[in-house]
Amino acid sequence: MRRPISRKRTAAVAALVATAVLPLSAPAPATADSVVVGGEPVRASDSPWAVALSSRDRFGGTRAGQFCGGVVVAPTKVVTAAHCLGPTVLGTDARELSDLKVIAGRTELREAGGREVPVTGAWISPQYDPDTQSGDLAVLTLASALPRSYVIKPARRGDPAYRPGTSAEVYGWGDTTGGGSYAYTLRAASVSVLPDEVCSRAYPAEGGGGGYLPATMLCAGDPQGGRDACQGDSGGPLVAQGRLIGLVSWGSGCGEADSPGVYTRISAVLPSTV
Repeated sequence: MRRPISRKRTAAVAALVATAVLPLSAPAPATADSVVVGGEPVRASDSPWAVALSSRDRFGGTRAGQFCGGVVVAPTKVVTAAHCLGPTVLGTDARELSDLKVIAGRTELREAGGREVPVTGAWISPQYDPDTQSGDLAVLTLASALPRSYVIKPARRGDPAYRPGTSAEVYGWGDTTGGGSYAYTLRAASVSVLPDEVCSRAYPAEGGGGGYLPATMLCAGDPQGGRDACQGDSGGPLVAQGRLIGLVSWGSGCGEADSPGVYTRISAVLPSTV
């Protein structure tokens, strides 16, 4: 089995991006304007539920400290990937971050628009298994409420938005090429919800465990490759028919043929009280 790769940015890679790849005084790389992978720029005002997780103490100020994505599901609640709050991404326990914030309503990370709201609490799904990435979901509580217009409705079990073949969009500020070209501007890529069988073939279980688990995971992408989420997009939204159906979780490579993206299946993991 190909080794699953979380769609996140390790502290080491983040430090490299901040100091070597994306110096503060340099413009964004040209590749960042072409393609999330295979995507295009979008405005935060058109997708206000897509937010950035930020810690300048850990990731520097070049890209406002962005390291993962998130989604507004209630005025004071943001969902993201559980692995975004773990030591593999942060290099420390999330409770040690005194400056963890959600950046909402900002398209361009270098600009000062939108809001930066401190995070006051985090709930990790008890279903989360860091070895398999099953149940990869966390809920953040914000210090102050965002406008209700920022909220997107999560799709519940049985929603037609989950049907294979449904068009969907994935959003993020992550790597646009798979080679470390991180975006400054919010981007979206069009993908399709794929049958579970496609991901089961791409990521088969070994030894009776691991691989693609359809009970808690969702498969989406382009069978030909070229459109996908990538590192730095973890926790960001997969949206279909105006509803949140998944969170960027893991995959093999970025935008590769026969290697679709794997998302947390919102209907299976998000508590009904959120």
